[in-house]
Amino acid sequence: MLRPVSLLPALAAVTSLAAFLLVPAAPAPAAPAQRAEPATPLAMTIDSLTPSEIPRHGPVRVTGTITNRDNETWTTVNIYAFVSRTPMTTSAELADAVETTDDAPVGERIIEETAPATQDTIDQLPPDATERFALTIPRRYLPSTEPGVYWFGVHALGQGPDGRDEAADGRARTFLPLAPRTRKTVQTALVVPIRRQVTHAPDGTVSGVESWLHTLGPGGSLRSLVDLGVAAGTRPITWLLDPAVPDAVRQLVAGNPPRSLDPTVVEDEEGGESGSASPDASASPTDGTAPDDGGGSGGEEPPELSPEMQQAVDAGSSWLESLHDGLEGHEILTLPYGDVDVAAAAEYDPATYRAARKRSSGELAPWGLPTSAVVSSPSGFIDAAGIRLAEPAATVLVTDRMLGARAPSVVRTEGRTLAVSSSGAASGGPGPTDRMTPLALRQRIVSEAAVRLLTRGREPLVVTLPSTWSAPAADGFFEGLDLDWLDLTSLTTITQGAGTDVPLDRLRYPEGQSRLELDADVFTAAGDLIQAGDTLQNLLTHNDQVGDTVRDEAFTDTSYFGRLRPETARASADQSRAWIESRLRGVRVDAPKAVILSSGSGRFAATITNSLDQAVSVRVRAVADPPLEVAVPTETIDIGANSRTTVLLNASSSAVGIRNVTLLLTDVDNVPLGSSDDLPIRSNRVSNVIWLIIGTGVALLFGAIAVRLVRRVRAAARS
Repeated sequence: MLRPVSLLPALAAVTSLAAFLLVPAAPAPAAPAQRAEPATPLAMTIDSLTPSEIPRHGPVRVTGTITNRDNETWTTVNIYAFVSRTPMTTSAELADAVETTDDAPVGERIIEETAPATQDTIDQLPPDATERFALTIPRRYLPSTEPGVYWFGVHALGQGPDGRDEAADGRARTFLPLAPRTRKTVQTALVVPIRRQVTHAPDGTVSGVESWLHTLGPGGSLRSLVDLGVAAGTRPITWLLDPAVPDAVRQLVAGNPPRSLDPTVVEDEEGGESGSASPDASASPTDGTAPDDGGGSGGEEPPELSPEMQQAVDAGSSWLESLHDGLEGHEILTLPYGDVDVAAAAEYDPATYRAARKRSSGELAPWGLPTSAVVSSPSGFIDAAGIRLAEPAATVLVTDRMLGARAPSVVRTEGRTLAVSSSGAASGGPGPTDRMTPLALRQRIVSEAAVRLLTRGREPLVVTLPSTWSAPAADGFFEGLDLDWLDLTSLTTITQGAGTDVPLDRLRYPEGQSRLELDADVFTAAGDLIQAGDTLQNLLTHNDQVGDTVRDEAFTDTSYFGRLRPETARASADQSRAWIESRLRGVRVDAPKAVILSSGSGRFAATITNSLDQAVSVRVRAVADPPLEVAVPTETIDIGANSRTTVLLNASSSAVGIRNVTLLLTDVDNVPLGSSDDLPIRSNRVSNVIWLIIGTGVALLFGAIAVRLVRRVRAAARS
């Protein structure tokens, strides 16, 4: 027997609304308080709903909890299920239903004395106490004729401080679809994102270890999303992955070491380089010891990890293992490394996007899993320039809010393929309970698929979970998607189907999104950091990885997650560059105080000092005032750790006087390291005119001597 829900709550809501409309306008801060609805004294949750649709045969079972948040003990708390009379048949109706006020009457209670399993009773519920309930609703009490999505939920009516009435003292609601009798299916792709802000300290360590520990631990977003993906088993899902995230976790697992200047290549017996001396971050040790900081500790014992860092090591190791299990056998779409702000990059620095895209291409290290390219923002909005910047082969994942009502699931525009994700399906279920619990989210997804089953064309459903989604467990989530009419598949399978041609200028990109984009200064700072990292790598004789490490760090500074605090992203890149430049200045050149050339040319010595704990390779460049010329060695100069060497330089001048020379120290690509020294060179060279005069005088002298000798000889002959 069905009994109508009491109209008292609705009457109270109408009365409150009338009072609000009749009372003079209150100040803006007070308005939300006037509109707020009072919470029920009893809080309820729905933890399981089996099956996830109204079945053709058999009952529906629902379990959950009820908690007394009142200060008084409640007694004889009866719990009933309710269901609506008429279904919702469009996504718009579902969206409106989610916004329905918590106390709005949306269904009729199922009360049947002859079927005691349809209700549950809790005799006594003290303050803050929580009890579980379970209901079994026979099929005959549920709708059976009109397909669509129905309201379904539970009400609690109990004896409280004010007695008992027909108004619900606690409620929980969700959606329950009834599919039509058909052999047709709705393709549905579930996209699980692994994206998060990755920041670094100036020395290259991963910042915010405490927040990483939280997100990797039970109930954290990264942990929850990976656990959900693992729960899929062999069911097809699509991963949306920023490779910078697992790389950051690997660094934490390795003890969160700073960027290393240690050798990564070794010399063979003949003096040539052969192979790598150390693996990449993906193969870092996981025994809880931290590698050297790159300053060349000379074999010192690494510091012992703090308790917090050890927890991060353990949580990260477990998470990486679960991620590997979840990724294997499923579609993996990789974002540009570091989750680069594509819209901003298209305007200020397309080269950064292309470099980050190349970094994410190919197999996913270290597991060798195949990947495909994707472009997507956390909000789902991408502007026209960002879409054009994407490679034609890449999938562009956007929100349906870019296309408005009745958005197609696949769009073709200017040679690009856009997969359109349902913002409604990803927003979860109705209140008053948490809208993003696994069950609420599952029932919204099933309901969105059900209304598509009722429409002509049966548009596929793409659901991208929020990257911040978290839940302690996802039991029963995928079991509820195992429906005859719901075809769970990959995103690529959907995008390979028929699409709708839409002009690019018809896609909506809100002004607010444009204002949030990273500015040019952030990309300039990231570019300067990349250049500094390349210079540092060129300086180090036996390290061929630090430049790539710094490049990866720079990509994360241009992430979408930097939009809310662009000054922080810019400062991060600048501080890391300052750290590198301080190491570059650890190699310096010292020239003599002055040089005097006694002839037209001469040699002098300069000293190069390496105060780093690693061997370096440098070159010297001289800038002299003409006509002075200074010849420097053309070959690379190798200097051992904490060593110095002397370099001989040749100077020549065709003029007398003092000329200035600046000696610059560069890497092997002739990029200045920042060290220079000036010296004056005095040339005492005599000009050709003076030598002509001296030569003429000498010739006259010897000529006079010769004349006198001849005369003496002749005089002697006469006598």
